[in-house]
Amino acid sequence: MRSRLALVLGITAGIILVWILPSTDVAHGSAWSLLPPLLAVALALVVRDVLLALFLGVWLGTTMVANGNVGAGFLRLIDTNIREALTDSDKVSIILFSMLLGGMVGVMSRSGGTHGVVRMLEPFATSPRRAQLVTWLMGVAIFFDDYSNTLIVGNSMRPVTDRFRVSREKLAYLVDSTAAPVACIALVSTWIGYQVSLLGDALTANGSDLNPFSVFLQSIPFAFYPFFALILTLSAAVSRRAWGPMLAAERRALKGEVLAATARPLADYESSGLAPDEGAPQRWWNAVVPVLSVIVVTLAGLYVTGRQSMDASGQGGGGLWEVIGESDPFTVLLWASLIGLVMAIVLAVVQQILSLRDALDAAVSGFRSMLMACVVLALAWSLGAVCEDLATAEFLVQAVGSQLPGWMIPMVVFLVAAMVSFATGTSWGTMAILTPLAVPVALAAESGAPESVLAATVSGVLGGAVFGDHCSPISDTTIMSSMASGCDHIDHVRTQLPYALVGAILAIFVGYVPAILLGVNPWFLLLVGLGLIAAGARTVGGLIEDGQERA
Repeated sequence: MRSRLALVLGITAGIILVWILPSTDVAHGSAWSLLPPLLAVALALVVRDVLLALFLGVWLGTTMVANGNVGAGFLRLIDTNIREALTDSDKVSIILFSMLLGGMVGVMSRSGGTHGVVRMLEPFATSPRRAQLVTWLMGVAIFFDDYSNTLIVGNSMRPVTDRFRVSREKLAYLVDSTAAPVACIALVSTWIGYQVSLLGDALTANGSDLNPFSVFLQSIPFAFYPFFALILTLSAAVSRRAWGPMLAAERRALKGEVLAATARPLADYESSGLAPDEGAPQRWWNAVVPVLSVIVVTLAGLYVTGRQSMDASGQGGGGLWEVIGESDPFTVLLWASLIGLVMAIVLAVVQQILSLRDALDAAVSGFRSMLMACVVLALAWSLGAVCEDLATAEFLVQAVGSQLPGWMIPMVVFLVAAMVSFATGTSWGTMAILTPLAVPVALAAESGAPESVLAATVSGVLGGAVFGDHCSPISDTTIMSSMASGCDHIDHVRTQLPYALVGAILAIFVGYVPAILLGVNPWFLLLVGLGLIAAGARTVGGLIEDGQERA
């Protein structure tokens, strides 16, 4: 019924929009360029069919690029946008990484490893609160890459949180809202080199001799949204209160329904025939060893490829963060996921839990469980390409204007970054677009302390990109969080959105405004935000349960 409604609404809206659409030249860099992502987001949230919503949004965008020719736009959708998304090496790496990890999880589940993890964690995760706390700690501990974080934590903790009747929406929120925030403020992660590189190029282009890494370090205390997002997830994990759609989801899970009756998980492991045979041994190391292999290979690979890159460019020396910054994370993730899959198969076969044929079948079933998520990713990337063709980001940047008081620059940059990230579904793309535009504005600020304005502006780009990413149903990391957690994607977006908005409001009014306008120490403001979140966790929302914690 919802799919039919989505189709009717989408086609009706498309016909109306195509009829009034201007030519590509007029739409390029104008308010018209917002229509494709807005249509996709609106349909996804209203009728809860993300696949159809993305498809119609991309089709509208390609039709606009084709000057209103519906047929040409339909063909361009497949022969240009989707094909280019699936031939970009980095995007293909993400799909392969996801598929290989899905295969690894399939073998781990079929061999009883995931069930063994549940039994291993039982002494620690003895209640819903502790299960969620363990999830949060894992999310913070795997700080070196957001993609690895999302897929490893979601897949590892899903059977544990299911055991304690924690909703899949809550798991997806904990996974999604720790991965990117911790990666963008950690001193050693795949994000650092990218961020510092963009910042260095922008400083050089504007004649500044400031050290980009030093500016980045100065921006960390102003990373209000990432810090507040981490604190919010921690409070959500340990508190027995929830609010908004999350409260309804948690109360439903209390009855044993970790998924809503209407949910359509992006990755469905339960119906993939991956349950272990009755009487099969449930050994935790059959899951932990492959996961640790992924983590160890990723860390070692980041160092090796970073060192090779620095040696090839004649840089030599360099600290650990500089080496990681020069690494090739996508290649490393492929190595790690392949080795993790092989390790899972070898463990299952050597212990004679599975035959080689059964292990390979389990891996293929794991691949199959990721198919829906990969299709959604391809369409989301295609929509991002449409936005690039129509210069959606440029329009949003220009619409804000450049005549701003110095104290407003970080706050406005944060909001613009959020809008760009929300519309395009990419935090890294948002950083690439806004960093060269925001840095010269901050350097030329006439009021406030220039260094504080610059540092806060840099953090505004990063924080806004992550915030918009958390709110957007077309974001790749949001999609991957739903996939790894086995959650309905739109349910994840709806339940996470209120928490993300609270983090953003705190970042603006507790963070950027008093830090720049009043000159308040940002570390003190982070403590104030921590206190407000802690107080809210004890008073705001409803109790998930009235009695003792469920066992």
